[in-house]
Amino acid sequence: MKFRLLSLLFIPLLYGCKKEALPVEYNARASDPKLFHETATQLTEVIIHDIFKPPVASRIYGYSFLAAYEALVPGYSDYQSLGGQLVGFKPTPKPDSGLAYCFPLASIKAFTVVGRTLTFSGKMWDTYEEDLFKKYQEMGIPEEVYERSIAYGDTIAKHIMAYSAKDHYKEIRGYRYTVTNKPGTWVPTPPAYADACEPMWNTVRTFALDSVTQFPCPAPASYDLDKDSKFMKLAMEVYNIGNGLTEEQKATAYFWDDNAFVTNVVGHAMFANKKMTPAGHWLAIIRTVTTDKKLDLMQATEAYTLGALSIYDAFIACWDVKFKSVRIRPETVINNNWDPNWRPFLETPAFPEYVSGHSAISAACGTVLTNLIGSNVAFTDTTEKKYGHGVKSFKSFEEAYWDASISRVYGGIHYRDGVEEGTHLGQKVGENIWRKAVTRKNRNVLAKN
Repeated sequence: MKFRLLSLLFIPLLYGCKKEALPVEYNARASDPKLFHETATQLTEVIIHDIFKPPVASRIYGYSFLAAYEALVPGYSDYQSLGGQLVGFKPTPKPDSGLAYCFPLASIKAFTVVGRTLTFSGKMWDTYEEDLFKKYQEMGIPEEVYERSIAYGDTIAKHIMAYSAKDHYKEIRGYRYTVTNKPGTWVPTPPAYADACEPMWNTVRTFALDSVTQFPCPAPASYDLDKDSKFMKLAMEVYNIGNGLTEEQKATAYFWDDNAFVTNVVGHAMFANKKMTPAGHWLAIIRTVTTDKKLDLMQATEAYTLGALSIYDAFIACWDVKFKSVRIRPETVINNNWDPNWRPFLETPAFPEYVSGHSAISAACGTVLTNLIGSNVAFTDTTEKKYGHGVKSFKSFEEAYWDASISRVYGGIHYRDGVEEGTHLGQKVGENIWRKAVTRKNRNVLAKN
């Protein structure tokens, strides 16, 4: 009888053990990169909804992915923290070495906390996170490990937010640029005639640049309307290309448009479409490539993080050049001097022309990815298919970022030297991130193709 009672008591214990997954099991489930890819895309959806300007969007991505990386890295012995490597970034709090954690859970918690804090639409996060964390709770993670991992993610998020609070972003909110109207300088353009976008962006703290002028660009062609001047030849090239765009050129321009707020005018009515920012486009490319190559969670997070850091630094360096050169846009030159009815294929962005921001951030991210993943990585980019922008295939990251660069000439919003020098600037910024932000203790590229 005693033996029978003991057996009955032992049976539920046995079944209880079966329900609780072993660490190797729940960590394997939590390490599926699919959940992180989906959450990275959720951040992009929130950024699109909230209509953040491209430089500001790059800041949100930079801190969010840095948080994810720092919370994940303690679980991977081949990787190291970026604490002490980035400008002003102090070492992150370490987990208790004597306790068990689920670092993938901590990582996604840190990412969502920072992403939520830096965006506006809390309800979008509420709905998404309810389902997201329910999936982790169903992975068999012991309750104490689950709570400890969530707490560690929160700790890392607070560390990142404290870091972000000192980057001079808050101090430049509300600053408005005063147009000088000097010949050859930028003025607001149709149809919205919007104020200059983030004219003080060159004053925010960088991640890896020693200074915003670390990689100086050559001076742009001097404003000169003589028909034989270098400037006039650049302006006429934009005008002539715009008047004879091929369907392929139109498709390329539209594919890389990435205008977060496109103004539409119909009669006396004006409305806008919300779309992807340039940073969001390149981070989506990272999702595509890391998924295609079946990279694990740590490798994918590394790619997102280095890509986001490079994009942010490229915006800062580029904006410094823009608001020092203050070069006039092609649309203004053409309308004021020989064709008042000419319009570019794409809407002219609200900031000076030289150098091209799209070219700079694309080359920066593409250069990092080339170093990290390989120089001949082919991929098909479907990022903005749902916005009606089509699909394009590329043989390499370099081919993609040069395609993004020339698209701005086809779009009628940049001169050729603006996109070329912007690309060269971005390449240097990307190489700088690769040198300064060392993620692996023994660095090797993932693939040499």
